[in-house]
Amino acid sequence: MSPRQTALQPAYVLHQRAWRDSSAIVELFTPEHGRVGVVAKGIKRPRSPWRGLLQPFQPLLVAWQGGGELKTLTVAEPQGMALRLPPSSLASGFYLNELLMRLVARQDAQLTLFGCYDASLRALATAKDEAALERTLRYFERDLLTALGYALALDHEAETGRPLRSAQRYDYQIERGPLPLAGDDEAQGIALHGETLLALRAQRLQGERERREAKRLMRAVLARYLGPKPLASRQMLVRPASARNETSE
Repeated sequence: MSPRQTALQPAYVLHQRAWRDSSAIVELFTPEHGRVGVVAKGIKRPRSPWRGLLQPFQPLLVAWQGGGELKTLTVAEPQGMALRLPPSSLASGFYLNELLMRLVARQDAQLTLFGCYDASLRALATAKDEAALERTLRYFERDLLTALGYALALDHEAETGRPLRSAQRYDYQIERGPLPLAGDDEAQGIALHGETLLALRAQRLQGERERREAKRLMRAVLARYLGPKPLASRQMLVRPASARNETSE
């Protein structure tokens, strides 16, 4: 094996774009190398073994070679059946991909996050209702922030370190944490209940209020790191006013 040739490893396709006449640049997500950009040469040719294979939500085994920013894909084969996300979950799957594309650096190992991503896709593929979709997205967002070094404080107050109380209202200030609110005090950050933070930590977001507050918190925190450019995948979730559900993503 060449010094610059990787061994076979699991991967998912995050994004693909055309390159030259018959090739494509493919963004892969792997456990040992994080996000990797590869050139899939000749993928558009009718007899290419990769034609139709390098698609989102297909578990893969891949290898590549090269030492530059873009590698050359040398091996790509399926690792089981493609995950079939139903129409109700498809936009959520692309949302996860876009978060990884925007926030995960290339060549940065993500062993734990890769497992979280794989589990999240499988959960989206079997989600039975809107609440299940919401829970899957919130847990992945939480795990993504942790993997990037931006873990949320979900069990203790920011200044005192005291355990959070379920019924207490808190002012969650980004990069600081939750501070208790007294009476009708207005929050400087995101107002929510301790119950929501504890449920998010324990992976048991059940009630509508918890899901709504968790979504508001995650949107605010992610906006800090995503910057002003909007997420294209969110446009896929826009629905007619009669069918729109404010808690969907």
